[in-house]
Amino acid sequence: MPEPDVDILLVEDSPEDAELTLHALRKDNLANRIFWARDGEEALDFLFCRGAHSGRSFQHSPKVVLLDLKLPKVDGLEVLRLLKSDPRTKAIPVVILTSSREESDVVRGYRNGANSFVQKPVDFDQFREAVRQLGLYWLVTNEPPREAAFFRS
Repeated sequence: MPEPDVDILLVEDSPEDAELTLHALRKDNLANRIFWARDGEEALDFLFCRGAHSGRSFQHSPKVVLLDLKLPKVDGLEVLRLLKSDPRTKAIPVVILTSSREESDVVRGYRNGANSFVQKPVDFDQFREAVRQLGLYWLVTNEPPREAAFFRS
C-alpha cells in the first residue's frame, strides 16, 4: 500500500525536540503531512524509497527536510551529502535544524548542499517561532522548481 504524500520530513532523534517541532507546526496547521525519521538510516530509507518505505515514490518527495546533525546510525551531514548527490533528490530543500554552535558544522552543511542552517533556540517560545517561520517559508512562500524542468537543465 503506497504511503501518503509528505510535506515535511523531520529527521530528529530527540523525542522532546521532535514534539516541540511538531507542536509548533501544528499550531499553524503546517503539520498535516509530516513524517518523523528518528535516525539517519530511517531518513535515507524514506528519501530513497527503500526498506520499510519501498512503497513510496520519488515523485512524492517532501517539500522540505528538517535535518538534525547529531543522529544515530547515519549522521546528518552524511544524510545531506547522499541526498544532494543523487539527481532524484538533490532539489529537495534541506534545513539543518540543530543545537550545534560549531562554525565547522555550518560550513560543512553549506558545502554539502544545505539550503539553510538554523540553530535551535533554547527558549521554548523562540524555538516554536523559529519552526513556525521555517514552516511558513518552505511550505507557503517558497516556489520549488517543477520536477521536469529541474531535470532538463
